Amino acid sequence: MSQTIQEQSDELKAASTKRLPAEVLETFARDLATKLANGRPSGAVAVGDVLSDFTLPDATGTDVSLSQLVADGPAVLVFYRGGWCPYCNIALHQYQAELVPKLARYGATLAAISPQKPDESLSTGEKHDLQFAVLSDAGARIARALGIAFEPAADVLEAQRALGLDIRDGNVDGSTELPMPTVLVVDSGRVVRFVDVKVDYTSRTEVPEILAALDHLG
Repeated sequence: MSQTIQEQSDELKAASTKRLPAEVLETFARDLATKLANGRPSGAVAVGDVLSDFTLPDATGTDVSLSQLVADGPAVLVFYRGGWCPYCNIALHQYQAELVPKLARYGATLAAISPQKPDESLSTGEKHDLQFAVLSDAGARIARALGIAFEPAADVLEAQRALGLDIRDGNVDGSTELPMPTVLVVDSGRVVRFVDVKVDYTSRTEVPEILAALDHLG
């Protein structure tokens, strides 16, 4: 039996504590504690909400609308921070391996959405041989409308840059706003039927949870 996303993430966290500088680990731990204390945003998207249609470019620059994604059935929307995030990559790889092959039975589609440039998204897709839409949400505009966007703390951005990562370089408009890791299941009427917003950026929605949500659509 394959490992869960959480089990893989836990292994990654354990490895990170051995290789990252102590001051960086302290900054990340303090930031995570603050996020957990604040909890889920009060205005975040909720079950029963009807989403406004939106259009975003895919990895090749082709526009894809929400209406297109739900034209023949439900859509699973995965908001992720970016291809630079190892926890995101673990989840996307798991979705490709264990979720995508089962979507046909529901007539469902999967789209992964981040603030990254289309060319950056393409490199992420190629690296993991993803077989679903990878969409570019400039400035986290859609994530913000859904109440799941946030601005990383200054010390976190500084710690990332100390590690050689500047998320402004990969994001469409050079901004630093990111989405909280979130999975939505949206039916053909654009009604949200399942929401999982992760305050802990090292945690992700597991495949069985998404399949259960699709089962409940009837």
